Amino acid sequence: MTTSHNTTEANGSGATDEAVRAELSRLRDSIDNIDAAVVHMLAERFKCTQQVGHLKANHQLPPADPAREARQIERLRELAENAKLDPAFAEKLLNFIIAEVIRHHETIAKSS
Repeated sequence: MTTSHNTTEANGSGATDEAVRAELSRLRDSIDNIDAAVVHMLAERFKCTQQVGHLKANHQLPPADPAREARQIERLRELAENAKLDPAFAEKLLNFIIAEVIRHHETIAKSS
């Protein structure tokens, strides 16, 4: 009696399955590397925005800058389109980041 595993190898799909697993592993390794880069880039971005928050607090500037935020959203949407990324997704991501930055700026302003 032949098991399904042996049958799979006999008709060549075992090699295909292994090739698929290897390709999946390669792609996942790339995704993991990209995720790590994204985290590091966000950390660097927040280091800069923390400095902006302190500068704003020291000079009694408001935590939010709606005109700059609108320009940044428009700029990011254009970058997303050029990169073949959904601009609506890019805008949602930037809005999330901006909200977090403003929250940090408000916290910094209260502690100054």
